[in-house]
Order: sequence, then structure tokens, then C-alpha cells
Amino acid sequence: MHRLGDRNAHYWLALRMAKATGADLTGAVEAHALEQADWATMVERCRACTWAEGCQRWLSDPENAQASVPVDCANQDRFSALSALRKTTPEG
Repeated sequence: MHRLGDRNAHYWLALRMAKATGADLTGAVEAHALEQADWATMVERCRACTWAEGCQRWLSDPENAQASVPVDCANQDRFSALSALRKTTPEG
């Protein structure tokens, strides 16, 4: 059985993934598209993800800045939706 990763480490991984993929978390909160409970669920999903080492390598590659969310990311659908939200708002 896969053990959950460190909550703090995965919080930061999720933040880095959001930034790398253009997901505006602050804007999503302001637009009521992301609630605190949603974010907590995303961090917990990240903790359970078996791709954490791959994620760290992907995030460390500067060529991936503003790239699409990797398919191996446990939060791919959510980050993709948040990235798309940013692109459809007047500020995005």
C-alpha cells in the first residue's frame, strides 16, 4: 500500500504545479471557483499520488514553465480547469 506523502511537502508541490501550469489560485478563489476545502482536497490527492518523484523532476525542468498539466498529475483535471479559467478571465 502506498503511504501518503508529507502534507507540507505536497502543499508546496501543488503550489509549484499551479504556478508552472498557469493556474491562478488567488484569482480562482476570488472568482469562487476554488474553495479552501477544494484546495485541501487537491493537496491530499497530491499526497496520495505515486508520481511525486516524477513531479519533482518535471517541476525542476525550466522548459515546463507554463506547460500543460502532465497527465500523471493526480490533480491534472483540476489544474487544467484552473488554468483555463485564467485564460478566459479579462485579467488572464
